[in-house]
Amino acid sequence: MALYDTSALYAFDTEYRNRVSGHIVGIDEAGRGPLAGPVVAGAVILDPAHPVDGIFDSKKLSPKKRDLLFDVICSQALAWGIGSASHEEIDTVNILQATFLAMQRALDSITTTWSLALIDGNRRIPTLAPATQQTVVRGDALSASIAAASILAKVTRDRIMERHHCSYPQWEFAIHKGYPTLKHRELIRKYGISILHRKSFCTQFIEEPWRS
Repeated sequence: MALYDTSALYAFDTEYRNRVSGHIVGIDEAGRGPLAGPVVAGAVILDPAHPVDGIFDSKKLSPKKRDLLFDVICSQALAWGIGSASHEEIDTVNILQATFLAMQRALDSITTTWSLALIDGNRRIPTLAPATQQTVVRGDALSASIAAASILAKVTRDRIMERHHCSYPQWEFAIHKGYPTLKHRELIRKYGISILHRKSFCTQFIEEPWRS
């Protein structure tokens, strides 16, 4: 039995789908807050005829459950895409603009025609026409398609950071995935920053005393 009842999330999407009489695509990101690594976005068009049981906000799911849902979403969705913006791009254009880049790249990888993009949060993607997008605050807990996108983004980013751990084990990326945990900040103080760290995020931790 699924931990979360997704019927309400699919009903939310159905309401928007009926309004536009076409496909809706959910968009969400993972990795805005970490000190290292990319920001990753997912874009998903779910098949309403084949709902994926248990979809919910990726932050509320266990890693094992996210991995299982990742495979099901990829196999059953009508279309899906993943995009990212690197730590260098984050330092160059700032995290908000890099998030928009990742979202647009995820959306661009979808070839299926869609009518409306549901975007988690309260910020529209500036490269999309306003009439083709709708922001949804806490969308990953309200919309099935946004929740599915959040799972693809989260799992993809975690896997990227786990791979980086093999090359840079001293920073233990496989454990904290780049997020500013106390342990991660202690490792930066001990080893400095790696080439994967976002310099614009780490300056304060390098120059100021450590705080738990």
